[in-house]
Amino acid sequence: MTQQTAAHTRTWTLRLDIFEEDQDTTLVHAVLDTGDNTLVSRTAAHRNPDDPPVPEIGDEYAAGRALLALGRQLVDAGAADADVNARS
Repeated sequence: MTQQTAAHTRTWTLRLDIFEEDQDTTLVHAVLDTGDNTLVSRTAAHRNPDDPPVPEIGDEYAAGRALLALGRQLVDAGAADADVNARS
């Protein structure tokens, strides 16, 4: 006999605030709210002086870095929670 578990659905909220500090620098403030925890990342991207200014590229680099940082935080939180759970 196979035991079935109830479906578990959660909604997490991600907010990315992107700031053009100047023509050469893009800043991102990222906040992930899981309902149980809030993770925060602040990152930046700087334009290579040899490249033409294209704000979208800075947005993509800075936002990507912020998401990678949040991903590392999530993996670390999961590992810490798994460790605590294993000791229970």
